[in-house]
Amino acid sequence: MNTKEIQAILTLLEDPDAQVHEAIFKSLMDMGVNVVPDLEKAWEFSGNGGLQDKIEGIIHKIQLNFIHQSLSDWVKNGAEDLLEGAYIVAKYQYPDLTFAEVNNSIEKIRRDVWLEINDNLTALEKVRILNHIIYEIHKYTANTTNYYSPQNSFINQLIISKKGSPIMLGILYIVVARKLGLPIFGTNLPKNFILAYKDEYDDIMDPAQESDNVLFFINPFNKGAAMGRKELDFSLQQQNISSDDSFFQPCSNVEIIQRLMLHLIYSYEKLGYEDKIVDLQKLLKISKMPKE
Repeated sequence: MNTKEIQAILTLLEDPDAQVHEAIFKSLMDMGVNVVPDLEKAWEFSGNGGLQDKIEGIIHKIQLNFIHQSLSDWVKNGAEDLLEGAYIVAKYQYPDLTFAEVNNSIEKIRRDVWLEINDNLTALEKVRILNHIIYEIHKYTANTTNYYSPQNSFINQLIISKKGSPIMLGILYIVVARKLGLPIFGTNLPKNFILAYKDEYDDIMDPAQESDNVLFFINPFNKGAAMGRKELDFSLQQQNISSDDSFFQPCSNVEIIQRLMLHLIYSYEKLGYEDKIVDLQKLLKISKMPKE
């Protein structure tokens, strides 16, 4: 269907009959994201403000449905690629974003680390190289001046601005580490998103003892500073939070993306963007659905 045909269909949205509206809306929704470019052209050619508003609403719903399906598929398929999860969240605000744009930038960091790292290094030495490349060579840093900006929660904006929140910097750190085969994971520590470097030679199978095979922890918001369990326990004590072993266990990619969405929801709450809050709460609900 070409742009002129789409325009002809859209003119029917001016029909006062609600059933006609519903039929047109369903037809366009069924076409999916492939029809969006034609809808955008139709919007440009239209001089009717009311019709343009309806087109914008349809485009948003089509794109949101695509995000819903993408996130649902990611979870059902095992959520193996954390970068893909972060990319799907970014697509909510930047629907034209491609995975290649994001992945290519991450690959540059991976290559730089790969040139410096080798298997003879200790875990701490490997992390020092990671930190040097990410924070000193590529200039990534914590966004402390605009901490609650929604832009801090989008992977493409992190790549552009080089500034991000703890969760976003943590995702970048984990993705680069995973591409290099390094056993670095997120943890369930409340408030602060801290990473764990697991002992790759210690194969503990009991989830209750999972935190026992962590060599040390990493703070991605503080240039990858290495930390011990005692430091984190003291930090929790300062925040009047009772320490729990579950806080220090490696968490899943789905849990990390859920934390990312919760941070984004909180950012929009501070700005009063109710429509975006509703959208993201639906996405969050999808991420919590059990696998079939």
